[in-house]
Amino acid sequence: MPAVTVDNPLTLPKVAAPGDAVARPVLAVTTAPSGFEGEGFPVRRAFAGINYQHLDPFIMMDQMGEVEYAAGEPKGTPWHPHRGFETVTYLIDGTFIHQDSNGGGGTIENGDTQWMTAGSGLLHIEAPPESLVMSGGLFHGLQLWVNLPKADKMMNPRYQDIRGGEVQLLASPDGGALLRVIAGELDGHQGPGITHTPITMIHATVRPGAEVTLPWREDFNGLAYVLAGRGSVGQERRPIRLGQTAVFGSGSSLTVRADEKQDGHTPDLEIVLLGGRPIREPMAHYGPFVMNSQAELKQAFEDFQAGRLGTVPAVHGM
Repeated sequence: MPAVTVDNPLTLPKVAAPGDAVARPVLAVTTAPSGFEGEGFPVRRAFAGINYQHLDPFIMMDQMGEVEYAAGEPKGTPWHPHRGFETVTYLIDGTFIHQDSNGGGGTIENGDTQWMTAGSGLLHIEAPPESLVMSGGLFHGLQLWVNLPKADKMMNPRYQDIRGGEVQLLASPDGGALLRVIAGELDGHQGPGITHTPITMIHATVRPGAEVTLPWREDFNGLAYVLAGRGSVGQERRPIRLGQTAVFGSGSSLTVRADEKQDGHTPDLEIVLLGGRPIREPMAHYGPFVMNSQAELKQAFEDFQAGRLGTVPAVHGM
C-alpha cells in the first residue's frame, strides 16, 4: 500500500490552506470495532458510534482487510439488494469482481474505485476472482456508503469505474504528503468521481514527521479515517492511529500530521479524508436500503421480495 503513487511528490501541483483559513477543531476521535462481512472477510466499521449529524451525507464506511489470504481463503459477499444510496468501493490492494442483476459491474484492482449508484434498486455481488481464491494474496480496501437526496433515490442505477491512474495527484508544499483526489474538488483540482451528493474523497499518504493543512469547504463536514500508521489531527494535535476516525468541527481548513515514528508494518501515515454537503432530510436505514421514511423502507422490502429489484442470473460469471 498504496497502489497509486509517484517517485517525487514535488513534481505534482501543490495544495495548502491560505494563511487566513479558520482551523477546524477536532470534536471527537472514535475507534472502529472489528467484525466480518459477507462470507467472512474482516472489516472495521469506521463510523460506528458517530452521531449521524456529523456523518451526513455519509452513512457508513468499512475498511476491508488489510489481510494476507492463504490459498482458498479469499471471500466475497453473496447476492444482496441495494436501494436509495451509492456505494463507493476503493480497492488499495487485490482484485474484486462486481456484478449486478442488470448486467452491470466490472473488475477493480490496485488503486481502482467502483462507484455504484444503486438508485431505484438492484441485486449485487462482490467476489474475488477465481485466480485469487486459488493463489491467495493481499486484500485491502474501503467501502463507503453515500446517501442520495430524496429527489434522486429512485433514479436508474449507474456505474463509474475509476482507474487508479485517473485520480488527481497533488502534494503538500514540501512534498511530505501525497494526496489522491478520488472524487470532488480540492483547491480547484477536480477528482474523476461524479457525485450526485457533493462530496470530496481523498486518500493521503503523509511521510513521518510531515504535516499538511488543507483548504476545506465550509459547507462540507470533515472526517478523517486512518488506514495505517499513526499521527495527529487538528492544530491541537489530537492523537490518532489505525482504525480510528476523527470528526472535525466547522472551519475552512483541516490539519493532519504523521508521527516521526510509524508502526513496523507501514512506513507512512495512510489516511482517508472525507467531506460532504449535508442533505438534512429524514433518513430511514435498515440493512441494504436507505430511504426517507419507514413506509419507503417497507416498499423497498416488498419490491425486493417480489423480484422487482431484479433476479440473480443463472450464470453470474464469477
